[in-house]
Amino acid sequence: MTTDAFDLVVIGGGASGEAAADYAALRGASVALVEKDLIGGSCAYWACMPSKALLHAAEVRAGGGEYPWEKASAFRDWMINRVGLPYPDDASHQRAHEHAGVTVIRGTAKLAGKGRVEVTKDGQARTLTARTAVVLATGSRAKIPPIPGLEEAGYWTNVEVTSLRELPKSVVVLGAGPSGVEFAQYLVRFGVRTAVVQSNRRLNPTDHPRSSELLAAAFRREGIDVRTGARAARVRKAAGPDGEHVIDLADGSSAMGHVIALGIGRSPNVSGIGLESVGVTVTEGTYLKPDDRLRVADGVYAVGDLIGREISTHLGHYEGELAVRLALGDDVTPDLRAVPRCVYTDPELGAVGLTVDQAREQGFDALEMTQDLATTANGYVLEAAGHVTITVDRAKGTLIGAFMAGPGATEAIHEAVLAVKLRLPLAVLEDTIHAFPTTARVFGYLVAQASRELQGLRPPSASGDQPG
Repeated sequence: MTTDAFDLVVIGGGASGEAAADYAALRGASVALVEKDLIGGSCAYWACMPSKALLHAAEVRAGGGEYPWEKASAFRDWMINRVGLPYPDDASHQRAHEHAGVTVIRGTAKLAGKGRVEVTKDGQARTLTARTAVVLATGSRAKIPPIPGLEEAGYWTNVEVTSLRELPKSVVVLGAGPSGVEFAQYLVRFGVRTAVVQSNRRLNPTDHPRSSELLAAAFRREGIDVRTGARAARVRKAAGPDGEHVIDLADGSSAMGHVIALGIGRSPNVSGIGLESVGVTVTEGTYLKPDDRLRVADGVYAVGDLIGREISTHLGHYEGELAVRLALGDDVTPDLRAVPRCVYTDPELGAVGLTVDQAREQGFDALEMTQDLATTANGYVLEAAGHVTITVDRAKGTLIGAFMAGPGATEAIHEAVLAVKLRLPLAVLEDTIHAFPTTARVFGYLVAQASRELQGLRPPSASGDQPG
């Protein structure tokens, strides 16, 4: 057994771990990044990048462009470094980290007491010591629901749904969060008969109800069989026509598909990483609960999917860098008031902060204002449906939430993100010039109307942001 010493050791090479390791090296710390599989994690190979590549190809196809599945599959393979290969190649990720000054170590890592990490590979073991801190960034995996018959029938997780090279005839997607709805849209647009089963009454239920309704309407127009408020009770393997699996629902109805795809959430990778060696007890399937400085034990920080504040690459990246800053003694505090939540379907969905109901539950004197995007200049020229909705704190005259659905929503939301983070007065946003005609312009119109209402000026009765 060999022993190596570093200032920081990062366990897990997904988005959070990569960000932590590179930032530590940038700050001049010696850092080891340990990964047992692919450096880059799910986002680069089995989630964000392949799903967005397939959504792009499907959108071109839906608009009448020439984009057959073979071309889309090849484009996706190029995106995840899998051209002509059975498994992605992460060598470019490793080279980039090594160029930044990070020591990349391949193997399975676990804590072995304070400041100690054991790494094993091919029967060989080495011990790493961390003088300053260990950062846990072991990520998550697809949650497998305990539905009778599911294991016998088989299922796809995000790995199979984003890496498929042959399209199935039909699919039932269980779960309609951000991943599930993206899976459903690119599959149906490539001719796969698609059903979505969601136990909640709404698709993407953490979003604004208006956004959920718009998405459900769009899905139904595209031929997706949308089942909301429906819970899968059991699966009967190959019991339907042409060998389709039958999913019996709790309401007595059923859905059928040759493939069952899971999009019901994630389970954190907490087992086997040695938490007990630093005095942390955790139950399988539950997220770690760090303190307000991301610590789960003395000298041990946890970030990303492992703590489950929100499963997203951008939040994981933020937490990874922040953990290093905290470990190195910076006087900073995590600020999670303004985390953007985006879904890249058609229509696009963007959100940040609180709905009016959530705000009132937290004690705010909250005002909600909304604008139907279809009645604005942007909606007219793009022939697009959607909405922009804002939540305002009346007492302070600031924005505390924004929700968008429609063209450009995932980009336009970022002005609202900054406004929520900085607690910008509505008067400042009202005095900001927004390009015409854009979704951002509709947002600017709404905040101006909210600002004027708080001043006792009544908004005009006509729809906002119209030409002339």
